[in-house]
Amino acid sequence: MKKFLLILLMTPMIYTNTYEHPKIQTLGLSYDDVLIIPNKSDAVTRASASTKTRLTRNITLNTPVISANMDTVTEGPMAIAMAQYGAIGIIHRFNTIEQQVHEVQRVKRFTNTIIEKPLTMHAHETIGLAQEYMEAYNISSVLVVDDSDRLVGILTARDLWFNPSKSMLISERMTTKENLVIAPAHINKKDAKTLLLEHRIEKLPLINDDWTIAGLMTSKDIYKKDTYPNASLDKQGRLLVGAAIGVKEDAMDRAKALIDAGVDVLVIDIAHGHSILAIDTVKKLKQHFPNIDVIAGNVATAEGTQALIQAGADAIKVGVGPGSICTTRITTGSGYPQLSAVLQCATEAAKYNIPIIADGGIKNSGDITKALVAGASTVMLGSLLAGTKEAPGLPFIKNGKKFKVIRGMASFSANLSREVNERENNDLKKIKPYVPEGVEAIVPYKGEVIDIFTQLIGGLLSGMSYCGASTIDQMHDEGHFVQMTSGGLRESHSHDVIVA
Repeated sequence: MKKFLLILLMTPMIYTNTYEHPKIQTLGLSYDDVLIIPNKSDAVTRASASTKTRLTRNITLNTPVISANMDTVTEGPMAIAMAQYGAIGIIHRFNTIEQQVHEVQRVKRFTNTIIEKPLTMHAHETIGLAQEYMEAYNISSVLVVDDSDRLVGILTARDLWFNPSKSMLISERMTTKENLVIAPAHINKKDAKTLLLEHRIEKLPLINDDWTIAGLMTSKDIYKKDTYPNASLDKQGRLLVGAAIGVKEDAMDRAKALIDAGVDVLVIDIAHGHSILAIDTVKKLKQHFPNIDVIAGNVATAEGTQALIQAGADAIKVGVGPGSICTTRITTGSGYPQLSAVLQCATEAAKYNIPIIADGGIKNSGDITKALVAGASTVMLGSLLAGTKEAPGLPFIKNGKKFKVIRGMASFSANLSREVNERENNDLKKIKPYVPEGVEAIVPYKGEVIDIFTQLIGGLLSGMSYCGASTIDQMHDEGHFVQMTSGGLRESHSHDVIVA
């Protein structure tokens, strides 16, 4: 007996599926269970690597990051920051259709190569009305036209200094046609920049031969494009933005309103994506709006991936229960360890040349690298971004430290907010009992998104170097893992020292 015990103690522990049963498929692994095996690198500097990747079948990004469609993570400001840094944000759906459309429009109006349909008013309208419009659309000027829509002037924020009477007419404050600097509709960016600098102006109206308005260029937009050369842009030079929809009655109405507002991609937001509700919603979207890309999920198996792709999905979101504020696995007993889920879903999606998104379980830049090696094309981040300035909500002080709130979209508070939004006249008596699959929590305040981005993408570039890859496609092909024990995980962290 003692000899037998000694042999067991001396035998290395190997994690295999030793208990065979038809109901037990295999051993599932998470990010902390593996390391990427270092490989030969030909890179002289990590900056030479490219993080360009596919978001969907038809959309590419310069940075493989998506901000999660959570109401404590992504509204207009977060989506703007994501797109500026080459990524994309997904506006959450836990609001009215009008509110969600407004957030999409905030992103689309933030920067343009050419504003094709600038806001216009008439000279006989009042300063008060102009102020209302400028505040509502978050703009600093309006073009003034006559009854034939020909340009007659411009009213800017500087014309509203010293609080002019709201009843005053626009014609009394605007810069008139004779004093305007204008340009033809076909002017290029370089020449427009020269005109703006030469005349020290901020707005450059573009006109047709008959003085009807062809568009508007601004010095601010040109500056933004020079400052963020890797920004995610649509064909019109506007920032890319996505938005989430559900699978219930208003899904198609919400989708149409978002598409009309210029959204670039729709995300079907449902916890269990391998369901008839999600599959039917994908089919309806592709039938009614064939030109919009659709991200579907969440799934955790090859079968779920295949079902959504065959329904018409342009990208698959992978992850059931790995998020930091998700309790689906505890509440329902269901889920799949995230690394293994990404591996098998990516293998299936590759057969159809469809990219997948690793959603949840990302704690640091190393996990991003592991997800991409496993086959993901992008990763979706929630808690890592929730504490930033751009995330919705105000920071608060607790025990002398600054925090922000994060909550799972299947939490009780998130469900209550959704129910209230959906009930006419806030009729709380009709709210149904709800079993939450998420929690509400707090995260430390982290400052601006750029600070987080610098660390995450810097770590990813280093990880690509260790992997011996200069592109994300090479990571898919060349990267390999070694499984490790809990001892290996402890060894991976700082140890045997007191961290300063």
